[in-house]
Amino acid sequence: MMNLFRSKAAFEEARNYMPGGVNSPVRSYPHMDCPPPFIASAKGSHITDIDGNTYIDYVGSWGPMILGHAHPRVISAIQKAAENSTSYGAPTVIETELAKLVTAFYPSIEKIRLVSSGTEATMSALRAARGYTGRDKILKFAGCYHGHGDSLLVKAGSGAATFGSPDSAGVTKGTAKDTVVVPYNDIDAFVKKMDDEGEEIAAVIVEPVAGNMGCVLPVDGFLETLRRETEKHGTVLIFDEVMCGFRTELHGAQGKYGIIPDMTCLGKIIGGGLPAAAYGGKRDIMNCIAPDGSVYQAGTLSGNPLAVTAGLETLQMIRTIPDFYKILEEKTKRLLGGWLDAAAEAGVAVQVHQSGSMFCLFFNDKPVLNYEDSCACDGKKFKTWFLSMLEQGIYLAPSPFETLFMSYAHSEDDLDRTISAARIAMKEAAEAK
Repeated sequence: MMNLFRSKAAFEEARNYMPGGVNSPVRSYPHMDCPPPFIASAKGSHITDIDGNTYIDYVGSWGPMILGHAHPRVISAIQKAAENSTSYGAPTVIETELAKLVTAFYPSIEKIRLVSSGTEATMSALRAARGYTGRDKILKFAGCYHGHGDSLLVKAGSGAATFGSPDSAGVTKGTAKDTVVVPYNDIDAFVKKMDDEGEEIAAVIVEPVAGNMGCVLPVDGFLETLRRETEKHGTVLIFDEVMCGFRTELHGAQGKYGIIPDMTCLGKIIGGGLPAAAYGGKRDIMNCIAPDGSVYQAGTLSGNPLAVTAGLETLQMIRTIPDFYKILEEKTKRLLGGWLDAAAEAGVAVQVHQSGSMFCLFFNDKPVLNYEDSCACDGKKFKTWFLSMLEQGIYLAPSPFETLFMSYAHSEDDLDRTISAARIAMKEAAEAK
C-alpha cells in the first residue's frame, strides 16, 4: 500500500486552520476515503508528495502546466523578473506585450483587461455586459462552471427554469433570480428561452468545451445557435475559455469551431502556472470599463510582473515549438485508446472525450452530452478506478466532474505506464458494487 502517513498528518493539521483543510474544495478529495497527497515538488510530467511518492500527473495544476512542471525557461524568466521586484501596482511594458500576444491568438479580442483569477474574469465580463446592454439577466448552462461569483452559483432546477435557486449558502435569492439556466447542448431549450426572455438577457456565458462536468464537447449546431440567437436579441455572447483556452488548439475553442464571441475569458495558461487571467472582447464593450467608461473593475495585483512573465514565456514557447498541438493531441489519443482497450478487456462500459489536450473518462454506457448525463455515471466504479490509479502512481482528478490534461512533458514511457495501470484499475472497477 502507498504510504501517505505524512500527508494524512498534514491534512489533519490543516483542518484546524483552513475550512476542510484546503484552500480549494476539490483538493480535499471528497468521497474518496483517502487523504489528499500533500505536494512537495513537481518536474516535467511528475509530481512528488511529502511522503516521497512520485506520480505521473494528469491534473497539471488544473490545466496551466501545458509545458510540464517547472520548465527551465519559464522558471528562469520568473527568477529574472523577481530580481526587479515581485509586484509594482503600476503599469509595465510586459503587460502590453502579453496583451498584444493574446489578441494576436484571439482576433475576437480587440481590447483586454488582465486580472488574477478565472472567477474575476467571468464576473467582470458579466458586469461589463450588463453595463453595455443596460439589462440585468444572464443565461448560463447547467454544469458549466464559471467561478464562484454569486450570480453563477445557481442550480438548473428542472432544466430551463425561469428563476434559478442558489446553489450555495450566502447567495441571495435576489441575485439568483436574474440567472437563467438551460441544459448544455439543448438547442431547442435555448432557442425557446431566448424567444421568451432574450430582450431582457444581457449576456449568455458558456464554456464552449465544458470542463466541469467532465470534458463535454458541444454538439453540432450548438455554438452556432448561441451566436445566431444572441445576435438576434442584442445579447452579449461570452466564451469562458479559462479552461479550454490554448488547450483545444492555439486559438482556443472559438478557433476550433469557427465561432466569434463578443467577449472571451481566459486564464490558466496565460499565467504560465502563476495566478493570472483576463477578459476581453469587442472594443465598444471594453470601452465601458473604467477608467474609460462607467463599469468599475480593479485589482491591485492585476498584471503582476511575475505572472505576466511566466505567461509570456509559456505562450512564446507554445507558438515556436514545431507541431506542438499535433504532438499533444496524438499523445492524448494514444492514452485514451489504451484506456478504451483496458475497459473492453475488463468488460466495463466507458465513454472517453477529448478536445485537444483536454480529456476525461466517464463510467457510462451512453453518450454524455450534458450535466444530467454526467451525473448518471457510475460513481462507485470511478472511486475504485481513481484509488487504484493513485495507488499505482497515476495522479488523476479526485472527481468524475473534472477534466484531465496532457502536457508536452509526458513521455512515451509515461503513457505506457499509465495504460498498464489502467488495465489493473479497470479490472478492479469491474468488480465495484
